[in-house]
Amino acid sequence: MQKRESMTEQTYKKSQILLIYLALLVSALIAYEPLRRNGFVNYDDDKYITENPHVLAGITRDSVIWAFTGSHFHMWHPLTSLSHELDCQMFGLNPFWHHLTSLFFHVANALLLFWVLKKMTGALWPSAFVAAVFALHPLQVESVAWAAERKTVLSGFFWLLTMVAYVRYAQQPGIKRYLLVVLAFCLGLLSKPMVVTLPFALLLLDYWPLGRLKWAGKDAGENISHAESAALNRHFSSAFYLVVEKVPLFVLSAILSAVTCITLQSGDVIKSIEMFPLKSRIINAAASYLGYIIKIFYPNNLAAFYPYPKTLHILALIIPLIGISVLFTPWVRRRGWLTVALLWYLGTLVPVIGLVQVGGQAMADRYTYLPSIGVFIIIAWGAAELGAKWPYGRVALRISAAMVLVVLSVCTRMQVRYWQNSVTLFERALAVTRDNWIAHEGYATAMVDEGRFDEAVSHYTQALRIEPKLYIVHTNLGMVFLEQGKIDQAAACFQMALRLKPDFPLALNNLGRLLTDQGKIDEAATYIEKAIQSDPDYPLSYYSMARIKTQQKQYSQAIEYLEAALQRKPDWPEVYASLGKNWFLMGNVNRGISYWHRALELDPAHIGALNDLARVLATTEDTKLRNPTDAVKYARSACELTRFNRPVFLDSLALAYAAAGNFPEAVKTAEKAVQLAEAMGKKGLAEEIRKRLDLYKSGRPYREK
Repeated sequence: MQKRESMTEQTYKKSQILLIYLALLVSALIAYEPLRRNGFVNYDDDKYITENPHVLAGITRDSVIWAFTGSHFHMWHPLTSLSHELDCQMFGLNPFWHHLTSLFFHVANALLLFWVLKKMTGALWPSAFVAAVFALHPLQVESVAWAAERKTVLSGFFWLLTMVAYVRYAQQPGIKRYLLVVLAFCLGLLSKPMVVTLPFALLLLDYWPLGRLKWAGKDAGENISHAESAALNRHFSSAFYLVVEKVPLFVLSAILSAVTCITLQSGDVIKSIEMFPLKSRIINAAASYLGYIIKIFYPNNLAAFYPYPKTLHILALIIPLIGISVLFTPWVRRRGWLTVALLWYLGTLVPVIGLVQVGGQAMADRYTYLPSIGVFIIIAWGAAELGAKWPYGRVALRISAAMVLVVLSVCTRMQVRYWQNSVTLFERALAVTRDNWIAHEGYATAMVDEGRFDEAVSHYTQALRIEPKLYIVHTNLGMVFLEQGKIDQAAACFQMALRLKPDFPLALNNLGRLLTDQGKIDEAATYIEKAIQSDPDYPLSYYSMARIKTQQKQYSQAIEYLEAALQRKPDWPEVYASLGKNWFLMGNVNRGISYWHRALELDPAHIGALNDLARVLATTEDTKLRNPTDAVKYARSACELTRFNRPVFLDSLALAYAAAGNFPEAVKTAEKAVQLAEAMGKKGLAEEIRKRLDLYKSGRPYREK
């Protein structure tokens, strides 16, 4: 009878565990459901994915070599790079699938966290609560909803797999199980450098809950049931042995730390002491430790970027001092879970707390992805201990836990929506932060994409008011002025950017293009050559040089530069359209038509390809290639896209009508083209159209000779 009851209890407990796994999965999917409507944003997604030629190429021999030998936006994390490449290989640039992959890893991390906590401690419901808060907390949204931040969820996955392997090794030490720990740890290091703190975290787990230290025993395991935990088969060891045991892991961490520092320094990403003094870094680090805890308990006003504060108060240093002193109180030492959880939070944040300042942010939500587990453990185990001392504690805890998880889910759904696009992301950042130059820059860039140039100028100007030495913002502002036809202001912006950073390829290229449009070809070529030398992987510079070669009638060289641009940015419609034009000018009409068709496959609204294809199909002497019907279709599309107010496109439509034998429409369209050309002061163009108009009036089409 007792045996039957025991089997019934085991079955019931297994059912509970399965239901917890299912609840974690379903609740996370519900919380992140708005993610399916999110796209890419202009905050690093372009550098990591949408405009990265190595990633866009998918999984190829060259892209795999690059992932292991090159830096991915000043970072070395080859496994993350490969994951982005695989996404592009399988899904192209459909953002839904990129986001879904990140969500998959986040959900898997929550499930692994529940398993490993339950296995180590035997505490079912505290473990389930920690995993649920981890899955549903809005602080995690940045790591999941930001496509470029794949490295955080991927490294978290291998971090937790390392813990799983380590628990199995702690139960039954052996070389094979140890090698699995090393393998999982290596994969984590190849995903994100922040994993370097994991060997220290494993030492904490030796103290609690694994209880492997000879002197940890009673205090570390107090108030914790080990009925189903790894500690059931403890193998006690000295502190010295446990440290030596992890030497290979420490060595791997040291190697990756060195590689990361070299990579970041080569990209000019690590900020100097002059820019961020050591005193400011220490105070900001102390304030950030408190700031992250506040956001864990009150996740309000979350933003994609938190600007470095202009002033810092020395009182912030009191915060970590209090935390460290608390660790040495007898009350904490009697609770192994509290000691480990506090040290977990403090220690895992060390690489990103700002003592080595990377970027201009004071703090970032993504940095809490794994460190927050320590705080969640304090909440869960602390509540369980308090609840056990109160008659109605269990009921109160269940109701409170359910309410907390519901509120977190709602907050997460709201936070996911802010990552829908660049406009929503930076509107939110501007609303909840002050003097946020990144938010002004990102919002301005989004305005440029929508053609709202005046708003873009306003926000770029605000960004420069906050940080006057932002060479990339000077460059972007110059590009807007160029779109507005303000040539002198654009040139001044590009020159200012080059004074701040003489080898900046985007400013060099844009100044070269401006000079090209002004007819200063030799001077323009000098700047663009410098841009290519500065960044041989920058595709726009090759395209700009091709424009110069086309103007110089060096068509074969132009084609070489265009093909180089395609190698660095595949499926670029502008380049295919230019290839079509250059092959046509070289006399290869067939090849020119094929490239124009390819450009229109990639971008059906590409006006240049539509117009060039229409003119060739209407005027070529080769009857096998001439196609007046398609010529009318393409020319009319170009005119509709430009609202019939561009004389060049109206001229092409008149050519197509005449080729199709519709001379009344050809005459009518050509006359309108002449009027527009004269109104715009383009007398030469008006005269050319007028000559063709005489042909249409006599019932003859125009043919290229």
